[in-house]
Amino acid sequence: MQILNPDIYSDNNIAQYKKIFENGRPFKNLRINDFLSIDAANHLADHFPGMDKMRKKYDGINERKAEDANFAGIDIMFSELKRELASSGFLKWLEQVSGLNELFTVEDQRGAGLHQGANGSFLDIHIDFNIHPLLNVHRRLNLIIFLNKQWQTEWGGNLEFWDSKVKQCVTNYPPLFNDAIIFETNEISYHGYSMINVPAGITRKSYYNYFYTTRQLNVKYHDTVFKVRPNEGVLKAVMTTVKDLIKNNAKRGFRLIGLTTWFKKIE
Repeated sequence: MQILNPDIYSDNNIAQYKKIFENGRPFKNLRINDFLSIDAANHLADHFPGMDKMRKKYDGINERKAEDANFAGIDIMFSELKRELASSGFLKWLEQVSGLNELFTVEDQRGAGLHQGANGSFLDIHIDFNIHPLLNVHRRLNLIIFLNKQWQTEWGGNLEFWDSKVKQCVTNYPPLFNDAIIFETNEISYHGYSMINVPAGITRKSYYNYFYTTRQLNVKYHDTVFKVRPNEGVLKAVMTTVKDLIKNNAKRGFRLIGLTTWFKKIE
């Protein structure tokens, strides 16, 4: 079965994607409709693992969602998609679209996997970790493919892109079936999604893939950094700041002393 929609590789589409990506606001980004072949998209959506099968579940002040990167335990088509997105042909396409050179992905949970959220799921506004804590390479792009059939606007869950001060949502994308969102990850790429309100049996499903380059010497490691929206209150802002300071300082310390076994344990 063909995985990606072959139309994305046409010269005209590549030129259009590059222009849209370059002009994306508040940071470089691009949405592509019908990213996968229709057969692959339907198969992946129909074989997406249930919430009870997801290996990691987060339920804290800044996020409520599930995650899994154990491709051995799910339908083989997800592994085939992962291989396709790591292929030289796709990486060349991605370099043309993004303007970044020598992109690659990695094999662990910081390379590719699945996200899923049931009713009440949310992910607060944040920037992502910038340096792979084990491989010491620089995260540059996120690719998210939504696998939600018949998603309703009133359910929420739009992927939101906020300005560098986290004062205004500039762009948002509903998690529509077979849409792919590609965006640059940097120190101002604040994104997340607000709480969803979905019927029983409905979840927000997505596949993610992260792309890296060799680390730049002037980039200092940090883990995920959360911010609160303007309407979320002082108490949550303080709690979020304190939590992130403790977490980031601890992880920096582990890396400085070479304690990589801790990072391996959370794979």
